[in-house]
Amino acid sequence: MISASAPTRYANSPQKRLYIMTIPVLICDDSSMARKQMARALPADWDLEISFARNGIEGVDALRAGKGEIMFLDLNMPEMDGYEVLSAIRSEDLHTMIIVVSGDIQPEAHQRVMKLGALAFLKKPVDPDQISELLIQYGIRAGAKGELSRIELEVSFMDACQEVANVAMGRAADLLARLLDAFVVLPIPNVNMIEMSELHMAVNQVADDDTLTAVCQGFIGAGIAGEALLVFSESSFSDMAELMKYKGEIDESAQLELIMDVASILLGACLTGFADQLDISFSQGHPMVLGRHIKVRDLLKNGISQWKETLAIEIAYSIENRRINCDLLLLFTEDSVPALTSRLAYIVD
Repeated sequence: MISASAPTRYANSPQKRLYIMTIPVLICDDSSMARKQMARALPADWDLEISFARNGIEGVDALRAGKGEIMFLDLNMPEMDGYEVLSAIRSEDLHTMIIVVSGDIQPEAHQRVMKLGALAFLKKPVDPDQISELLIQYGIRAGAKGELSRIELEVSFMDACQEVANVAMGRAADLLARLLDAFVVLPIPNVNMIEMSELHMAVNQVADDDTLTAVCQGFIGAGIAGEALLVFSESSFSDMAELMKYKGEIDESAQLELIMDVASILLGACLTGFADQLDISFSQGHPMVLGRHIKVRDLLKNGISQWKETLAIEIAYSIENRRINCDLLLLFTEDSVPALTSRLAYIVD
């Protein structure tokens, strides 16, 4: 095993080193699905010792223990995110080769991690060939020991949904960041099965609140269907107009135009990104403003009232240093869950 105290600083040194021995590899990601995908993307015939960390705190502790000569690091994690891990590695002068693997593919995210000492930035889901080429490029060549044992990690339905939503969320944020020339702050998606009474209450609350505006868009494909709901706060409009270089009074018509521009990007890109990972395509309806293009009662009549519960994925987008906030809800019909479960199981296995 390569000692973690060896004088190797991949992140700051352009020199390549050739290793042909067992290499300790650390995969730091809060998603069990992402950890499994990353482990299986590693060269199968290399002599690797793989360790896992579920958040940044565990990751830094593992590095201190010498378990990560090579570290594959996620950005969006609880407890301590990837940016904080990179800062801790730099401040403690921990010796590791850091490869960021993230669903957040904004140009600014890439630039920030490279400045903090990452060697490379890869988007999720990872490409095994790209991993092999990258390791060889930097002189990392582990000794062959035969085929790597199949990684068996438990991945729950909720965790798989969260990781697919995480990647889709990142793709949508990238488009929005490029449109606004700003940095989109991304959360960890929240996934739950909720009762219909809770959904009715939430939708009616949005409709009754004059400071909120919501856009909904239906989707269907391969036995999976539902509604996407994007909720904006009134405080977002002035900053949105400034970033989008909108000239003129921000009246109701202008607000609607700004909302539809942002909604078309976030809703369309997120739904397409979600479907692409499942190897399907969604037929998407036209975005409609709740209370203007469609009434709450009509939305709740369109099949939703027949559900007992719904799978809800919540993503809270915000723009750094701006008062722009919006919540995206992906609501899947109750009878979509079996088809969704089957598709996710295929990806995981």
